[in-house]
Parts: sequence; C-alpha cells; structure tokens
Amino acid sequence: MTEQTKQTKEEEMEEAIKELEQQYTSVGDQPKHPGWVTIAEVFNKAEASHKTDPIFENMFFMLGYDYSSNVYVLKGDYLTIVDPGNDYTSFMALFDLDYDPGDIKKIVLTHGHRDHAMGIFELLNYPTIMKNKDIEIIIHEKGPDMFKKMIEETGFPFTLVKGGETLDLGGSEWEVIHTPGHTMDGISLYNAPTKTAFTGDTILPYGMADVDDSAGGRLDHYLFSVKELLKRDIENILPGHGVPVVSAGKKVMEVAYEGVIAKILQIEGNISWMDVAPHLVQKGLLEEAVYCCDKKLVGDTEDLIALQLKAYCLTDMGRCEESLELLDKILARQSNNPHALLGKGHALMGMQQYEESLQYFDDVLKINPDIKEAHIYKGMSLYFLGKYDEAMDIEIFRTEFAEKFKDQLEKKE
Repeated sequence: MTEQTKQTKEEEMEEAIKELEQQYTSVGDQPKHPGWVTIAEVFNKAEASHKTDPIFENMFFMLGYDYSSNVYVLKGDYLTIVDPGNDYTSFMALFDLDYDPGDIKKIVLTHGHRDHAMGIFELLNYPTIMKNKDIEIIIHEKGPDMFKKMIEETGFPFTLVKGGETLDLGGSEWEVIHTPGHTMDGISLYNAPTKTAFTGDTILPYGMADVDDSAGGRLDHYLFSVKELLKRDIENILPGHGVPVVSAGKKVMEVAYEGVIAKILQIEGNISWMDVAPHLVQKGLLEEAVYCCDKKLVGDTEDLIALQLKAYCLTDMGRCEESLELLDKILARQSNNPHALLGKGHALMGMQQYEESLQYFDDVLKINPDIKEAHIYKGMSLYFLGKYDEAMDIEIFRTEFAEKFKDQLEKKE
C-alpha cells in the first residue's frame, strides 16, 4: 500500500467514524440512542468489507451519554462487564434482552472515574447478585481508596491488578496493560488474536483525553502509556467514550501520541515536526524526537536535517547500527558533511570501535578545526584505547575531562 493510498484509507475511516457517531446520537433534531448493539454490528456499519471475528458477535456495546461512559459486555462462559458506566437504565435494557443478572461473573474497570465506575453499585443491588456475591470486581491497585472501601463494604470479592496479568474473561484472554496518564489507575485490555483493545479514556476515537491532576494524572505517564499501546498490534479500539474504532487503531493511537507531545511542549495548532524535534531532544525525549523525524521523512525520505537528527538520537539511544545506516546515506551524497562525519565517529564509539572512529574525527577537524565535539570525542576514543598521553595532549579534552578521569589517571601513575 502506498503512503498516499494509506492516507486516503485513513481519511475514509475517520469519515466513517464521524458518520456512525452521528447516526448513533441523533436523527434530525430528535435525540436517538441505539441501545445495546453487538460490536460486530458497529464494525460492519463502519466498514462494510471488514470481516468480524466471532468474538465480536458475542460482545455488546452501550454508547455512553451525559454522565455515563460506554458500557461493554462480553458473552462467553458467563457475562463480563467492562466499565459499568453510571446509568442504571443500561442494565434494565440489558436484562430486557433475556440476560439474567446472575449471568454476570466479572466486572472490569478501566479506571475509577464516576462515569465509568459508579454503575457497579446499581448492579450489585440486584437481588440475585446481592444474594450470591459471586461477581469478581477487577480494578487497578491504585484505584480510588474510597471506591475500594465502598466495594469492601458490600462484601463482594475484588481483585487488584498491576499490569502484565492475563485475564480470562469468559473464555477469551486479555492482557492487562497499566496505562496511567488520564488518571493514575488507568488500565487497558488487549486481545492479541483479534488485535483489539479496551482503552478506557487513554485512547478516544479522536485522540487523547484530558489529564485529571486530582486523580493522579500526569502527562509524562500518559506519554509512556500511549507508547506501550503502540508496541501492540492494535487495529480495533473499544474506547471509554464515542464509537468503537475498527481497523484504524494505530492511526488513532498516533493522534493521541502527537496530542500528548503537543501538550508537553505547550504547542497549539499544527505541529511543524522539525521545529518540535530539537525541543524534545532538550527534554531527553529521544523516542519522540525520532518519531518527529520519521513524520518528516514520510514526506521527504531524503531530508538531510531529519536524517541527521534521527541518527544522532539513535546513537544516544544505543541504536548505533541503525544510526550508521542513516549517516552512510548522508555521506553517500555529501562525503564532506562534517556533522555526518562527526555522527559516524560517535556511533562507532558507541559500538566500541574506537580505532575506526578516530579517522572520522580527524576528517571533521580537517574541515573545521573549531568543532569542539570532534576534539572531545577524539580524546575519549584515544583514552579508551589506552593512549592516555595522546588524549591529554588535546587541550579541550584535558580541561573538560581531566577531573572526570582523575581517579583512573592516578591509578595509572
């Protein structure tokens, strides 16, 4: 698939999501709610050609509105509720479909916000459920203390998760991923065979949610969480609010990722990738800087500034072989590029190829003897090769690094 075809596909998917959401929220001026529908129905509306997995035929969805989140039901050996929301009418409608309260055996909360969690107490009041007390309530260990205390007082068992566990939810397995940021206790659930994730409020159909400071939310945690999700092969997203996303999961996660980056840098409006990348490097966010370089390189695979900055970041991340590939690409076009030569020498140092690195530092100094880093890196390579006297003959290296290497020099003497 070409990049242009891929972009067209993503734009079509975004339009389909918007159209579906409009269908589910209003008809003319009259509000409309679809009630309980299967995820298979939702996915088929969004993308007619999408072949849904049988698991989606047994997964039900109630679109959240007003002060309630989306509510999901997994039908298997028993019923599992993912986020009971905060609207008692959703369960009245569920049991009108010939499901019995006693069929529910597990309730999983993606986080402790009221709009996701408080519906649990409506459920627990059903006579059959209250009598048997055989529902397992699963929440993150950092969930709200008051909420956990309220659950304890009901006498129902609950399980605290940290992230990394695998939950059997009625016959299908879901990985628990700790995804703090919106709140400190956020979790997502990932089913690898269907490439599907429940993401709570961490990933919404159009990106990220707000950070709730009062619930321990933090932007740096949010960034980590989105990166964790991006490591998985997620095509379908079942979010805490809005219509589920079919096939375009990676695109939606990238929108959230970019949103968090923009928030960290306090940028509003469109992002200029190569303006943003150096600021990320200054903050030590090297992965994010590489991401920005890659975004630039999508449009221009030969952009020298993006290639060079990406290579420098990869070296600092310990990915020196990848860095060398990019630097060689630059040097094939500009053999006397001092920054690329310096970068290659530095990458070779990172691979402990100190002897090989010296030639590149010398080449840089022939072009421009005022490049301070070339003197310093050359001194370091000489030092690591055991050529201490030659290293200390380099004035910049000696004055800036003598104290650092003082103990080793004293031992040598």
